[in-house]
Amino acid sequence: MQDKVIVVVGATGGIGSVLTRKLLPTGARLVLVSKQESHLSALLSQLGAVDASQVLALSADITDPQQVEAVMQKAIAQFGRIDALVNVAGAGILKQYNKIEPADLDAMLDLNLKGSFYTSQAAANLMKEQKSGHICNVIGILGKHPMAMASAYCASKYGMVGFSKCMADELKRFGVKFTLFYFGGVDSPFWDNAGLKVDRTKMLRPETAADAIVYALSADPQAVPMEINIQPESHLFF
Repeated sequence: MQDKVIVVVGATGGIGSVLTRKLLPTGARLVLVSKQESHLSALLSQLGAVDASQVLALSADITDPQQVEAVMQKAIAQFGRIDALVNVAGAGILKQYNKIEPADLDAMLDLNLKGSFYTSQAAANLMKEQKSGHICNVIGILGKHPMAMASAYCASKYGMVGFSKCMADELKRFGVKFTLFYFGGVDSPFWDNAGLKVDRTKMLRPETAADAIVYALSADPQAVPMEINIQPESHLFF
């Protein structure tokens, strides 16, 4: 992991912030991306004294492809390459299908589907030239299994799975690999505004999710951990 350049999109969220803290001691060079600049400032304060040569914090709206491209170019300018991208940003609105408003659907498709596509596309273009790279897309279990109250959310996540697998097929000959993460419910701020009451004490801890991502990022170069599925014992999908 030493000197590996890793772009973490959604770095200030529940999983993203824990992942950042786990990656920092490995010697990886981190590009931390969040829409809210204030959240980035708070995260950097929590990290303490950080060498500017190791961490680059960038505020960007990933639903805007021009801002996404600017992030990648700034990462290249600072570190010379991008070895891995971790897409952990996401939005969840859980309602009955007939209660989903156009704005709800737009919000989830824009961030979950379009945002992750734009970041994957921009990173993959650079990785293709390098002949190496690793894209980690955090899908969630609802990208594999449907659930009542999640029609629009599942639509965005199933779409994320679809483009990831297509891109993986196109890019494998260029040394670019993909790992998809199907986590069950993770106790994170995601649930603060999801619109569904849940027992967060029975969910996965963000640390568990972050450990799985670190495992994939540090796997042997010849190994491709294509899918990682971790669910809480209290709520299993088979």
